Amino acid sequence: MASARSVVILGMGNPFLTDDAVGCRLARDLKTRLGPNPRVHVVEECSIGGLNLLDLVEGHDLLVALDSMKTVGGEPGCWYAFTAERLRETQNLSNVHDANFATALELGRRLGHAVPCDEDIHVFAVEILDNLTFGETMTAPLEGRYAEYSAEIFGEIETLLLGC
Repeated sequence: MASARSVVILGMGNPFLTDDAVGCRLARDLKTRLGPNPRVHVVEECSIGGLNLLDLVEGHDLLVALDSMKTVGGEPGCWYAFTAERLRETQNLSNVHDANFATALELGRRLGHAVPCDEDIHVFAVEILDNLTFGETMTAPLEGRYAEYSAEIFGEIETLLLGC
């Protein structure tokens, strides 16, 4: 029987920028829901980016990122799920001072770091309204749908974890 896979869950965002905090809140609530699990490491507040991400994900087999997303015409509280394979189009390895999520992971692989492969990196992003205003509460539209979208996202993550 294969050994259990190591999982890291990152709550991406800034807890002091209204809706940008949704990833952090999801991670905190998911950690409570999952309870103690030695193979699942939850980082409730991950506001770092670029190459610093490698320190958090190295050595894990599966990465789940909980984040926010703001699209033209998007409805706050809708959410999207995708793997890192969809992030490849944003990679730009020519400038490491500007390393985004996908670029940092690819560079880490090229440098020999043990980071999850693209199909084992799952991103759950919630459509937000405001990520520029300082505040410790989310906007009313996002807060009003929190119970609904968090339950749906948590169900998807629990299914992922069962497969590990």
